[in-house]
Amino acid sequence: MKFKVEFGGGAELLFDNKKSYPLDLPQDDKLWTIGRLIFWLKDNLLKERPELFIQDNSVRPGILVLVNDTDWELMDTVNYEIQPNDCILFISTLHGG
Repeated sequence: MKFKVEFGGGAELLFDNKKSYPLDLPQDDKLWTIGRLIFWLKDNLLKERPELFIQDNSVRPGILVLVNDTDWELMDTVNYEIQPNDCILFISTLHGG
């Protein structure tokens, strides 16, 4: 299944400083939900400091997730079933100082 994952607000620093990844993940007997994607990203694309991206079974507080420019809170968060051609954007709102 083809879709795009994007990172902004500093979250891209955890992912080799790349802001966009076009993905083509295999269809299998399990649905691709955002919850499943988060752990796939951790295992396959995250380059450093997973504690800055994941907390428990979701993204950590301070990371906004948008699905096709809509807040994932309106789309069942980690349970949202990813659709072909979706764009999933992770934006960090946390800034060091």
